[in-house]
Amino acid sequence: MLEHIRYLPAHVLGIHAVGHVNVDDYERALQPLLEQQVRQTGRLNFLLVLETNIKNFTAGAWCGNVRLGLKYFTRWNKVAVVTDQDGVREFSHLFKYILPGKFAGYRLEDLDEAVKWVTGIK
Repeated sequence: MLEHIRYLPAHVLGIHAVGHVNVDDYERALQPLLEQQVRQTGRLNFLLVLETNIKNFTAGAWCGNVRLGLKYFTRWNKVAVVTDQDGVREFSHLFKYILPGKFAGYRLEDLDEAVKWVTGIK
């Protein structure tokens, strides 16, 4: 499931992934939030807190992830991925070679640091 993180400043969109994540989560939860964020700010500062095993994402969810990444190709500004899954953090660093913007990976214990980075608040 993808849950909207509501305590972030308006210029940052946050999503908390828990449990099983499928394509419906992307279409019903994430896509409308991304569209709203782009309308309001023109760019995407994005925080993903991943507290589920990456194996809990269906193939459709992965396709939705790629599709949304490409749809907003020029809009990505800052993306922070927060997870204790080392492979996922390392994979997120590859995006800096594919998509414009800045990408950073953090451990769950460093969530506060990730929030400061993605929001620009020190």
